[in-house]
Amino acid sequence: MGNARNFAFWIVLFLLILALFNLFSNGPSAMNATAVSYSDFIKSVEAGEVTSATLDGEKVRYVGEGGTVYSTIVPGDARVTDKLVEEGVAVKGEPQEQSSFMGLLSLLLPVIILIGFWFFMMNRMQGGGRGGAMGFGKSKAKMLTEREGRVTFDDVAGIDEAKEELQEIVEFLRNPQKFSRLGGQIPKGALLVGPPGTGKTLLARSVAGEAGVPFFTISGSDFVEMFVGVGASRVRDMFEQAKKNAPCIVFIDEIDAVGRHRGAGYGGGNDEREQTLNQLLVEMDGFESNEGVIIIAATNRKDVLDPALLRPGRFDRQVTVPNPDIKGREKILGVHARKVPLGPDVDLRIIARGTPGFSGADLANLVNEAALMAARVGRRFVIMEDFENAKDKVMMGAERRSMVLTDEQKEHTAYHEAGHAVVGLALPKCDPVYKATIIPRGGALGMVVSLPEIDRLNWHKEQCKQQLAMTMAGKAAEIMKWGEDEVSNGPAGDIMQASQLSRAMVMRWGMSDKVGNIDYAEAAEGYQGNTGGFSVSAHTKELIEEEVRALVQEGYDRAYQILTEQKVEWERLAQGLLEYETLTGEEIKRVMRGEPPHLTDDDEGSAGEKTDDKPSVIAIPKTKPRKKPKSEGGMEPEPTA
Repeated sequence: MGNARNFAFWIVLFLLILALFNLFSNGPSAMNATAVSYSDFIKSVEAGEVTSATLDGEKVRYVGEGGTVYSTIVPGDARVTDKLVEEGVAVKGEPQEQSSFMGLLSLLLPVIILIGFWFFMMNRMQGGGRGGAMGFGKSKAKMLTEREGRVTFDDVAGIDEAKEELQEIVEFLRNPQKFSRLGGQIPKGALLVGPPGTGKTLLARSVAGEAGVPFFTISGSDFVEMFVGVGASRVRDMFEQAKKNAPCIVFIDEIDAVGRHRGAGYGGGNDEREQTLNQLLVEMDGFESNEGVIIIAATNRKDVLDPALLRPGRFDRQVTVPNPDIKGREKILGVHARKVPLGPDVDLRIIARGTPGFSGADLANLVNEAALMAARVGRRFVIMEDFENAKDKVMMGAERRSMVLTDEQKEHTAYHEAGHAVVGLALPKCDPVYKATIIPRGGALGMVVSLPEIDRLNWHKEQCKQQLAMTMAGKAAEIMKWGEDEVSNGPAGDIMQASQLSRAMVMRWGMSDKVGNIDYAEAAEGYQGNTGGFSVSAHTKELIEEEVRALVQEGYDRAYQILTEQKVEWERLAQGLLEYETLTGEEIKRVMRGEPPHLTDDDEGSAGEKTDDKPSVIAIPKTKPRKKPKSEGGMEPEPTA
């Protein structure tokens, strides 16, 4: 159908060009000639007023006085050529202008074009085309089949519970009679909820791959346009396509773009997004049943979805897809490392233990960075050193060795980071120190990275206080070494991190006796886009600020006291950082004891065993659980002018 329309379009275009060519082929004089009678033409010839004439079949065009062009029709029996020659008029002959067919065609062509254009537009409006001006009401869902890369549960790792939840849907699609015999009905939909990068899209594709059914994919933003009703039309068209290919799976990514609470916008309930959501609700559980069509949607903002979208009968399964644990991370690394040649020293379990909080996308990026580093130096396979360097790059940023620092700047950075490390090692509930460096990375002149022993699931009050002390240790170290007047802007990142943690303790976690067990985060100005101001009394606001300040100050005083008590160890570590630039956890302890950082051959075996048992992960206080923080304890931002 589409090829026939294209062929007809080119035929009409060719005829139009041909007619225009014939119309203009005789030049502008043919169009501007003044028609006169044959008798007036003969009089002008006999009077010597005609200077030249052009004969075109039965028509004569001639130039009269003043250069005016005239035209006349010659009778069939007239001998006009002899007459013109006798009078000395210059005569020129041309082929006849056009046939009767071409003349008729030139008259009918505009009508043909208008009729063809009308049929074309009516065909588009009735669904004959999927694109163009009238095709914007058609669904943009793309259908993926096994030919484009089949994904199964073997390609998904680290989210075993989520796979088990969706295994039932696969069984429904493979053998629906098994459940219908007992009165069971196929689920209408499954909602995948989890942080970004945890594999929600991959999991949905694996369900289609396991069941061997077509897989339609579309984004929530593809429904919404500036014209009201277009999104609803696309929803209807998407379900029509799905019914034709049933049983199948329709995957809507980022459904929160179209599924937010109704009545919260400025359209009074008639805006485009709400109309689209209404149509989606009707299609999922309306009067017409969509047998064999399963909707799988993904979002990381379940809290903003409309309650009608979440009820049973629409999304019968709500599957949580969290960040993987240590076993899950090891399996995910194994999946991504299939295409990477690994060296004999690579232990994926050690890498998994060193990357808590990493999502599946983060781990894929880690494996890719390690492969790139190995290729950069010309190795034939990836070794453990490449993974360690890639992990440091992902967590701390790339090294900026080309950045020139003065001796004074290096000294400030060394004492600052040594303060973080000494306090972190002195406090038992702080995460163990993994690495300290004064090499600029990312936006920091230096940093100390600490490691939790296990995956961090929650925070306790004393643990938060000790974390505040470690965070404020950098500023305490600078003041101890150079005095309050010489403190730099290096602790700016520490102050920001400490403020976030202390505010979370006071305003969200109920860890302040004076403020009490009240959540003030939602009322805070600027929190989650709130622009209505801090909707609490002035006294409460002042009390909150006092408690936040007291917690930060308590952490600073604690860090200052520890550095005073362990001044010798602190000085040793600072000098060790100036000499070696980067020290690992065991090397830090050896330098603080006054020993050389590098192990001798006799101790390498035992120390190596300790290092293998030591998880290398980064401690990140989750002051904002909806957003993965990027800063670490002891991170020092680069000073700016």
